[in-house]
Amino acid sequence: MKAVGIVVEYNPFHNGHFFQAEQARKLTGADVVIAVISGTFLQRGEPAIVSKWYRAQMALTCGVDLVIELPYLYSTQKAELFANGAISLLANMKVDFINFGSESGNINDFKQLHTFMQNHQAAFDQLVKSKMKLGLSYPRATAEAFNQLEPDSSILALTEPNNILGFHYVKSIADLGYNIKATTTLRKQAQYHDKDVTEENIASATSIRQAIANGQLSQIKHVMPKTSYQLIRDYKNAYSLLHTWEHYYHLLQYKILSTPSEQLRLIYECEEGLEYRMIQAGKHSTSFEEWMQQMKTKRYTWTRLQRLATHVLTNTTKAEMKNVLSSSPTYIRLLGMNKKGQAYLNYTKKQRTLPLITKPAKVEGPIASMEERVTNVYLSPLAPEQRTKQIKEEITRPPILIQ
Repeated sequence: MKAVGIVVEYNPFHNGHFFQAEQARKLTGADVVIAVISGTFLQRGEPAIVSKWYRAQMALTCGVDLVIELPYLYSTQKAELFANGAISLLANMKVDFINFGSESGNINDFKQLHTFMQNHQAAFDQLVKSKMKLGLSYPRATAEAFNQLEPDSSILALTEPNNILGFHYVKSIADLGYNIKATTTLRKQAQYHDKDVTEENIASATSIRQAIANGQLSQIKHVMPKTSYQLIRDYKNAYSLLHTWEHYYHLLQYKILSTPSEQLRLIYECEEGLEYRMIQAGKHSTSFEEWMQQMKTKRYTWTRLQRLATHVLTNTTKAEMKNVLSSSPTYIRLLGMNKKGQAYLNYTKKQRTLPLITKPAKVEGPIASMEERVTNVYLSPLAPEQRTKQIKEEITRPPILIQ
């Protein structure tokens, strides 16, 4: 059996995701589609709008055969570490291919970009450092450094989010020495940053989340598979919320204002006096949106600051993150599968080098401890009885099995 891996957040699963899963299978001829999905908090430093279980269910009813979890230590990182973690897990699942969406739709563009960056890496790194010293954010510095290298016009620009992630998937495969073939699917219609849901049947996840935040669930029905849309409604009916940062702001504010600055300084991604800025913003902000507006600077992007806020909320320190990142993944958390996915697990059982975990209660170590703590924080906005129940289920719940 051959498998293709896709790296996803499904926040939430929409028609564009359905198209990618379908094309990934078609382009590669794979028997099985495996999704590695971010668990609780996502790469942009946001809480997932619904739990990983609901998002895994969306995937399994819409073309994905097997779902594993991308743990917090990778899911809330910049593109390079995010890609390394996801590719490492997929490699251990013995995938033959990976597939990612892009505006290019041509994998040779990414291979050419990778070769170009290999040949100019030292100069690129030096340019990035010099531009960050001028006060530019890391994404802006990398974009300007890339442009200053004067690549040929045929070289894919290292500026768009999907190009950046695609480049790092290709780079991770090469750097880590995996025998995985990368493929890409041309994104249809909506672009990554589109903010409005139109009458088209594909919309960006950004526009869908914006509609959800505005309480306009009915406006997104046509851009999502029926089961995906129903699961969002089910989650809101069951828990009376769809997770946003505003549900956590009172906890973040309390944490910031009750923690000495010298301890805030130890939080992962807290650099250059940001602890003082966090405290001042916390004293004068009544919402997460307001806090972020006060935190935002030319040097620090919204995404970077949201990730910092996530690490403050979850009490993730530089020392802890350094410790868990210093080693390779120690296990794979299985979230769900269908019959085909189950058959693939049996087929690759003797080939996998990492244990496949179905219940975290049986797992020990720093990565598992971090994951349990972070999940408990994610569940904190739920009503007390629901929260207690979900905390227990998180370490005892078996994977979803779609018959």
